Amino acid sequence: MLKEITKKIKQTIDSYSTTDQLVFQNQVIPIQQGYFTSLVGNGVKKITFIDGGQAEILSAANFCLGFVRLAAATYQGITLIDQKIIEFYVFVKAVYHANEIYYQSTLFPVTGKLLFSAEDLFISSHDSTIKNGTERAALQKVVGMARRFGELTLAASFDNEIVVLDGTLDATYKNENKFLSLLSEQVSALAKSSSLFTISGNSPMIFLNKIGPENECWSYFVTGKTYFVKLHPIAKHIFRFTGRKDVLSSLVKLSSDAVFLGYPYGLIVADKLARVSNAEKSSLQMQFLLKEENKDIVSYLSTQNVHDILDRLG
Repeated sequence: MLKEITKKIKQTIDSYSTTDQLVFQNQVIPIQQGYFTSLVGNGVKKITFIDGGQAEILSAANFCLGFVRLAAATYQGITLIDQKIIEFYVFVKAVYHANEIYYQSTLFPVTGKLLFSAEDLFISSHDSTIKNGTERAALQKVVGMARRFGELTLAASFDNEIVVLDGTLDATYKNENKFLSLLSEQVSALAKSSSLFTISGNSPMIFLNKIGPENECWSYFVTGKTYFVKLHPIAKHIFRFTGRKDVLSSLVKLSSDAVFLGYPYGLIVADKLARVSNAEKSSLQMQFLLKEENKDIVSYLSTQNVHDILDRLG
């Protein structure tokens, strides 16, 4: 069975065309060698890198509680000169509104100042930007919205400074364009993964890495301000970049760390600062559930949520 599966996968890979076209925003764009440009690392630009992390603290059928941490790491060249942390809880509950179930949120700031409001998160449980298939969206999707809106408003707060976000500058949630419109021309984004395809069904990142210049850094122009980039000569990973092309030379200078070769170290640091570990998540859960006055909450928690908590207790 495994041999048959492996054979099928290899046949699929071998079937991809050696000449291909990119499908991007409902357009078919030819992939051409002339769109590759060499990148050279130079400059000591001041750049702020932003990422966010989140954890599901409590989960019930009709409400959930999430914890979000936003991080900004500012570099001058290869030197970390400043960092900023914003933390908050998001309580999401189901409410009946306009003949439909909506999700209503309350924000509880912990560290730093929030730059968006809970009203921005009010959304139908059947909104197409959060639901999967025909089923209403999970309440936890709103925590992801809160994280994204937080990242964008944090980026916008660095007025006229160069900022690089983890992810893209595409709108995926209701109300997200409101926050994208706040961003200055100085804000760019670098995505570790991409849902884009070529017309043969291949990954454009894999395809471009095969046909691109060897043993050098490069960018590949797609359209507008969108590029695919290779930020270290021997990096195995290609990223999607949206924003100012002149920032790329500075990112090359920051992408030589062996931890993740070809990925800007500033984003690695922002990820570490924002990440909510499993141990921290368990600690936050215990702060709620081990208090006598909160015993009624336990009866509402989903079976899986309770099992997860008990498993971590050993």
